[in-house]
Amino acid sequence: MSMRAGLRKFALTVHLASSVGWIGAVLAYLALGVSAVTSQDVQTVRAAWIAMELTGWFVIVPLALAALLTGLLMSLGTAWGLFRHYWVILTLVLTILSTLVLLVHMPTVSTMAGVAREVDSAADGRLGGDLVHPGLGLVVLLVITVLNVYKPRGMTRYGWRKQEEQRAASPRKQQDEQPTY
Repeated sequence: MSMRAGLRKFALTVHLASSVGWIGAVLAYLALGVSAVTSQDVQTVRAAWIAMELTGWFVIVPLALAALLTGLLMSLGTAWGLFRHYWVILTLVLTILSTLVLLVHMPTVSTMAGVAREVDSAADGRLGGDLVHPGLGLVVLLVITVLNVYKPRGMTRYGWRKQEEQRAASPRKQQDEQPTY
């Protein structure tokens, strides 16, 4: 199944915007986590956790889901296919894992944001920052980006079979299109 050029360009635009936005939102979240870890000011730490919750649920999660869905759409609607190339499968697996880890981690962020809302002006040792999840998440997103830009060679068995089917059908198609006199 192949998408028409206009739809393909629109889907690609949405996919790129959501994917790059996801990376940018993770960077902003990471900056908030660093400020929560390094600040001695309780109000800054509280504000950082509340902002991390809002950024996570209202920016990162929607962008992650949009990137996943539009990536699936792009793979199914273009010649790359979903199961033809190893880099597409690896990208899909990493995106699904990243999204699942994000969805599992966000309730913890909400809990910490709830604690931050209830903390009085005295320093609370329960609050710190969140660096591991966004740090590793950023690394995974950058690996996905590299895979999508460089598209390393390597076709799956399914990909080879489909390619051979297309090659076999191509001479017949050209022969069928030859005019008979």
